[in-house]
Amino acid sequence: MARNREKKGSLNFQLKKLLDSKLAIGESKFEDKKQNLTFDKIYSWSTYRAYLQHGTYFLTWAKEKYGCNDLAAAKEYVNEWLQVREEQGLSAYTVKLEASAMMKIYNIDKDSIYKSKARLRANIERSRGEKVRDKHFSEKNNQELVRFCRATGLRRAELLQIRGTDLIFINDNPYLKVTRNTKGGRERVVPIILDSQFVVNLLKTKGAEKVFEKIPNSADIHGYRAEFATTLYKKLEKDINTLPKEKKYYCRKDLKGIVYDKDAMLEVSRALGHNRIDVIAGHYIRKD
Repeated sequence: MARNREKKGSLNFQLKKLLDSKLAIGESKFEDKKQNLTFDKIYSWSTYRAYLQHGTYFLTWAKEKYGCNDLAAAKEYVNEWLQVREEQGLSAYTVKLEASAMMKIYNIDKDSIYKSKARLRANIERSRGEKVRDKHFSEKNNQELVRFCRATGLRRAELLQIRGTDLIFINDNPYLKVTRNTKGGRERVVPIILDSQFVVNLLKTKGAEKVFEKIPNSADIHGYRAEFATTLYKKLEKDINTLPKEKKYYCRKDLKGIVYDKDAMLEVSRALGHNRIDVIAGHYIRKD
């Protein structure tokens, strides 16, 4: 038995080898979705690292509790572990992430994985109110970064790769072409219509150089993305009372009663690098 374990390697080695085999960096997740080919692929390094991290948590638990030394042998304990994690008080967001990791690692379908409690907007703590980390970040000393984030809504990884030459013009209107470190490898163009003069001038000044060499860990990038989404939506939305029913998005659960302009939501969603309006309704646009 010992010799067999040596051939397979440690649990962490087995996990990394499996996830490595699923890497599809540079491939189009958007195109693969059309052919239903995404189930066994990982399209970004951030997703790979997250799945490796949470997969390691699970395997450590499975080894300590059940003596598992084989990746496949631990599979039967996945749902028990997810339930334990929820009972430990982890956020629904984190449990959902860990469930996604388990589904990818073990090719478990969504009907067989443990179902965590509903991810209500009111329960999401990320980027809401003042956090401890906010006290270690000065918006005054990072004005360029903050203004750029609020005007473009880029993710942290994308910000680190943006260059001045990513500024493009379509029909004389400025856009930011986002092609590197995007989620799922999907490129997009972001309309520069918020704080446009500042953004265009900054990009032109940088030329072929990176706009930002470093992003402070304490900067609330997701929060700025939400501000961008909200501001852009308000700029694009039409009078709800004049829209036909099919052009309206009716929120549910704890957002019930709120109605959005579907066309404006879709434009905001695409600018953020998503393609589902329900995502931005629940996690980005703020009516208050």
